[in-house]
Amino acid sequence: EMQRSLVGSEMCIRDSLRMKLRTKLIISFCIIIFVPVTLAALAMCGFRYFQLRDIANTYQVEDGNISYLTNTVQMWNRVTKDSCQKLLDTAESDPDKFLDMKYLMQVNETLQGKNSYLIVMRDNEEVYVGTNDLNTVPENLPDYMDTKTGGETGYFIDSDKQEMIKRIDFDFSDGSEGTLFVITSIKSLVPEMKELLIDIIISVLLILLLTAGMLTIWNYRSIITPIKKLEMATQNIKEGNLDFTLEIDSNDEIGELCQNFEEMRQRLKDSAEEKLASEKENRVLISNIAHDLKTPITAVKGYSEGLMDGVADTPEKRDKYIKTIYNKANEMDLLLNELTLYSKIDTNRIPYNFSKINVMEYFDDCVEEIGLDLEAKNIGLSYFNYAGDDVQIIADPEQLKRVIHNIINNSIKYLDKPKGFINIRVKDVGDFIQVEIEDNGKGIAKKDLPYIFDRFFRADTSRNSATGGSGIGLSIVRKIIEDHGGKIWATSKEETGTIMYFVLRKYQEVPNE
Repeated sequence: EMQRSLVGSEMCIRDSLRMKLRTKLIISFCIIIFVPVTLAALAMCGFRYFQLRDIANTYQVEDGNISYLTNTVQMWNRVTKDSCQKLLDTAESDPDKFLDMKYLMQVNETLQGKNSYLIVMRDNEEVYVGTNDLNTVPENLPDYMDTKTGGETGYFIDSDKQEMIKRIDFDFSDGSEGTLFVITSIKSLVPEMKELLIDIIISVLLILLLTAGMLTIWNYRSIITPIKKLEMATQNIKEGNLDFTLEIDSNDEIGELCQNFEEMRQRLKDSAEEKLASEKENRVLISNIAHDLKTPITAVKGYSEGLMDGVADTPEKRDKYIKTIYNKANEMDLLLNELTLYSKIDTNRIPYNFSKINVMEYFDDCVEEIGLDLEAKNIGLSYFNYAGDDVQIIADPEQLKRVIHNIINNSIKYLDKPKGFINIRVKDVGDFIQVEIEDNGKGIAKKDLPYIFDRFFRADTSRNSATGGSGIGLSIVRKIIEDHGGKIWATSKEETGTIMYFVLRKYQEVPNE
């Protein structure tokens, strides 16, 4: 339960961290829309606060009246208001000062910083014009007014020039009429406003470039990089190279595609390796069968030639030669049967005929048959059956007999004592019967014991007529036992002997309710 909970928690965490490609595209769209707008708005607020504060200080616009900046006429009216007030004060206190060219030039220099210039008239004649560009001087400036306003008057000329003109009428000390004109071109924006606009445009461009760069890197890493890896992987497979690993860094749809591709590559690799291993096993089998057939065929040929040449000139010799030929023919038949059965094992097409078998009767008959063969080879046999008379199993009698014969034949090959023996024990172990086949042969090395049921494995690498064989006997045994739902294993001690164990489930009647 704890393990399942941990696995479930891990899957939940993995799913929560997983981001689909669709989600990434939605997030990218939202970033493209909202991030630049938000950052641009923040930048504009920041510039508005700092830059407009400077404008307000420069042009004497109070923070509470910052709305003047949105109205060009009102803005320029306020820009020159302070300068006109000073000119008005001078006109009232010292009007002759407007005949001082040095003073006029200073005043005009100040006005030029505000995109304005000064014109002084005396008796409707120009005394001073603060611009060198005659095209900018308005035509038909108004004459001196008889009725003084006691202050400045202004009006806006909405022409190509778009100028605001402020006029101050006064009298010089000698009684002559004087008029001051402060002319401001409102066709140009306030310089600070230009800077503000440029700063905002640059900021927006930088924000767009930064956002686009970040999204490009993110999408490249999450989309383009895996696709490049897939392209390289397909190229490797195209060239027949399956010995690589496709690294997976994401869990989105492309990550799933990479995962499926990696599984496909692994299966192709396993299939190719299995095919190579199968071809190698087939070559080994053919080599083993060819080697092991050569010995009996040579014997059959030699004894047959002896019979034809009359070497066996007595009835005893002839019987011996015929019996030898018969035994060698049986050896070849056994090898061919193993080869046929191996081909069926390789395709999982072993024919089974399962039936209920009485354990006591079956093993008694089997051991009786084996005993005759062992007695002829001068090998001792001990048999103990501890199963009850009514114990039954479900098995294929012929295939189970093949298991017992293959194990005993394998034991006989490696008997190296002057007096060999084989013990067979059948035990009742709960829901199973356990069969033990023990010999006093040369034993199996500890390092070789885990591999004795593998196909073509040989603990004894020397090949001679005494220890020949196809090398598939015990692998056939394991396959048959496993197909019966049982298990087989072995214990061994070198120079002492080996014990083979296999268990089969007992047959039990299911009571009818």
